[in-house]
Amino acid sequence: MKNILISGGSGLVGQRITKLLEKKGYEVAWLSRSRQGRKSFLWDVEKQEIDPEAMDWADAIIHLAGAGVAEKRWTPDRKNLILDSRTHSTQLLFSAIEKSAKKPSTCISASAVGYYGFNTGTNLVDENSMPGGDFLAQVVIAWENEVKKMEALHLRTVLFRIGIVLDAEGGALGEMLKPPVAAPLGSGDQWMSWIHIEDLARMFVYALEKTTLQGVYNAVGPNPATNQQLTKEAAAAKGKPYIGIGVPGFALKLVLGEMAAMVLGGNRVSSQKIQKAGFEFEFPELKGALKDVFSRKS
Repeated sequence: MKNILISGGSGLVGQRITKLLEKKGYEVAWLSRSRQGRKSFLWDVEKQEIDPEAMDWADAIIHLAGAGVAEKRWTPDRKNLILDSRTHSTQLLFSAIEKSAKKPSTCISASAVGYYGFNTGTNLVDENSMPGGDFLAQVVIAWENEVKKMEALHLRTVLFRIGIVLDAEGGALGEMLKPPVAAPLGSGDQWMSWIHIEDLARMFVYALEKTTLQGVYNAVGPNPATNQQLTKEAAAAKGKPYIGIGVPGFALKLVLGEMAAMVLGGNRVSSQKIQKAGFEFEFPELKGALKDVFSRKS
């Protein structure tokens, strides 16, 4: 495999994967609605249009496209966009691959630990655990079902259920540390399954190169933390004041609406399957991961 086509390449994770792949000598192109300052192929998910040359070029696809889950309040329209941006983009890829004379050999897709539901308590969940019944779980189920159809086209298909990605440039950490003083959310006892962005990027590349990998894997670090632990350690790593008094749940519900359930709940997710497949984490411990994240920014 030499040519790697990425959907959602301009996002935080996509950019990091792109950088790592190019460093290793791969050719990378993005699927984009407009011409980028790099090699790209045009697509329009809403119109279900894609440059047919994209699949002729690609040896493998990394599929990351999807509207941000935590960027805006969950209105009915926003919820539809969160779902459709994932399922419709996957359907477009499937259709393009099906029509292409030269097919990619591999599809590696993002998914999310939201599959397990907003709150699984203290139970350690793995890839065989039952899905949740809430909005995000239903989104992930529908998303994964579309990705799994790639197998019918004889593509090796890997799905990574991604946890909270630690990166100083955005995502969950940026939101947690946005207020002047860092504080846990709700009780602070809810579990947060996190992964350093470098380990996540490495995991995608590992899946590209280790051709025995197939199916669903949790993309989380081996040591989940509670919301209180993560907030406290993140504040210390950034040099930000921290108070142990949690932001009340009712206040979060007033501000975030239905989305509050996502931050007041939590999941303690196992990384054993990907580790047994041979992947080794560079940042298995929270303190070291956060120290690295904030030292990179500076």
